[in-house]
Amino acid sequence: MTHQDGAGSAEIDGPELARLTRRDQLAAVRRSVLIALPVNALLGLTGLAVAAHSGLGRAGAAWFAASLSANVLRAALCRAPCPGLALAVGAPPETAAAAAAAVDRHLRLSWLAALLSGLVWACLPILCAGYTAPQTLFYLTVTCGITAGAVTHGTAFARIPLAFIAPPLLSAVGCLALAGGFDRLCLAATVLLYLAALARAAFESEAAFREASRLKNEATALARSREAARASASALAEAMAHRAAHDGLTGLLNRAGFLYRAQARPGAACLMLLDLDGFKAVNDLYGHGAGDRVLAEVARRLREAVPALCLVARLGGDEFAVLYDPAAGPPPADLAAALIAAIARPFESFGAGRLGVSIGVQEGAEASLTERLSRADEALYAAKAAGRNRFHLFDEDLRGRLDMRRDSERDLSQALAEGAPEVWFQPIRGPDGRTLAGLEALVRWHHPRHGWVPPNEIVAAAATMGLAESLLRLVLERSCAMMLDLRARGHGAVRVAMNVSPREMAQVPVDEIVLDRLRALGLPAAAFEIEITEETALDIAAVGDRLAALSGAGVRVALDDFGAGYSSLSSLRQFRTSRIKIDRALVTGLGGSDDKRGMVQAVLGLGRSLGLEVVAEGVETAEDLAALQALGCPFLQGYHLGRPMPADAILAALPASAPRAA
Repeated sequence: MTHQDGAGSAEIDGPELARLTRRDQLAAVRRSVLIALPVNALLGLTGLAVAAHSGLGRAGAAWFAASLSANVLRAALCRAPCPGLALAVGAPPETAAAAAAAVDRHLRLSWLAALLSGLVWACLPILCAGYTAPQTLFYLTVTCGITAGAVTHGTAFARIPLAFIAPPLLSAVGCLALAGGFDRLCLAATVLLYLAALARAAFESEAAFREASRLKNEATALARSREAARASASALAEAMAHRAAHDGLTGLLNRAGFLYRAQARPGAACLMLLDLDGFKAVNDLYGHGAGDRVLAEVARRLREAVPALCLVARLGGDEFAVLYDPAAGPPPADLAAALIAAIARPFESFGAGRLGVSIGVQEGAEASLTERLSRADEALYAAKAAGRNRFHLFDEDLRGRLDMRRDSERDLSQALAEGAPEVWFQPIRGPDGRTLAGLEALVRWHHPRHGWVPPNEIVAAAATMGLAESLLRLVLERSCAMMLDLRARGHGAVRVAMNVSPREMAQVPVDEIVLDRLRALGLPAAAFEIEITEETALDIAAVGDRLAALSGAGVRVALDDFGAGYSSLSSLRQFRTSRIKIDRALVTGLGGSDDKRGMVQAVLGLGRSLGLEVVAEGVETAEDLAALQALGCPFLQGYHLGRPMPADAILAALPASAPRAA
């Protein structure tokens, strides 16, 4: 059994229970003595009056003075402070032992004081000639009455009432026995039996008191223990609820806690989603320990920068959220700028380096929280696409894009089942800008509500809805059909390229699907090309085997957007590349930029030194074309040379003679 007090919990063992019982005994003794002393004094006063009436006034006064002195001493002892009465359960052993010793000492002193008072009452025979005077009946009656009262009130500690009653009763027995005579001897025996009965009653009363004290203390301990258990359980539940709603690393709300708290703040009309720019490099270069310290520091800076009543959360990874009421704080644009400035300060966690942050801002509380998060996420995506380390407000343009994405995700499955998406082909020209050297397959879909859906949105919707393989098979089927048509028209050397992202390749068995279909149609693998298109860092090991299988079978692998994002020099070996496509950002405006010409020339030189074909995409003007031709670029692609067209239009525009191989 346990007990809980202000200092903590302690077990009620045998010694502890004995100390508590002693404490209760002393407290009860003090109460009973203070109740009995006035009666004792009054009976003593009547004894004095009887003594004075019988001519023994001086002896009676002396006896009464002695009795009164004993009573005053007993009263003083009852009121004297005793540290043991404040004995704390669960106190240190040394403190508990000292407190218990104080209780025992006070009980012994009370016993001695009771014995002193009893000895005074044992002197009553002086006032009645040894119980032979006419006043004998009075004094004997008073003695029996006061001793009976002592036992009646002194139920807690038998030795104290026994110390008081034994001297006067034994004195009466002795005097009666000495006086002799049958009647007195019988009376003496009766008083002796009376003493024995009182003694037995005193011990039985003490035993009953001790049992009641034990039960009381155990019940009290149990009640307090249960209360302590409830308090502990409540504290544990609160701690668990706090941990469930908060991020352990930063102390901010986690996603679940943020969603719960945000539901209770319908007036918080501004929601911001924040995503750190460059955080992955911190983990890669300095380790996850430094990354964790950066996240904790970012959380601290966010708390300092936002108004006091804002909700700030870490939604996961390096993504954070802020929800607040602009009416009680700065305008959203000002707060977003302040957050960007706060994150831009150097971080000591990784050598005083710097990070950026992109922020998507959604204003208005009329929509559901889920809808608001989607809008803020769309704005965040726009901020990153615009160059990062900036914020973007959710506006009507983004609303239309979000609606298109949702409708695309909802309708794509049915569209694929009906064959609605189309595959158009954009020409890749030779160095003269006219000879057809290859075709790039591009998916197109005319949505009944939104019109033409951008290809990247189609691919994203397919990935989200688990339709990546279905979309890939559709593009592959149309590409293979184009290859068959080209061969039938004598243009079998024109290579057809299909775009595949590393994410698709990691999720879908692209190598098996492509090679099985080429074999089934009798098409040469060398006439087909896979373009790796995504600017996202992925685990190359997850797609390496599939790329090896494709290239080993003769399918060529091209690296799209070379010179931007993660399409870098290291990707050439990882992607088993045989062709690189210069990113359009380096090609557009090439004629008027010496820097771009230098970079394009470097890529062309790299291609020649590594034996890689080089295609410049994004040729939009005659000036760009002339600049590329002057640099000796072997393959060209762009709207100036030919826009994406349906298969029928491409076939109708084929030259009469066989083209140069791409």
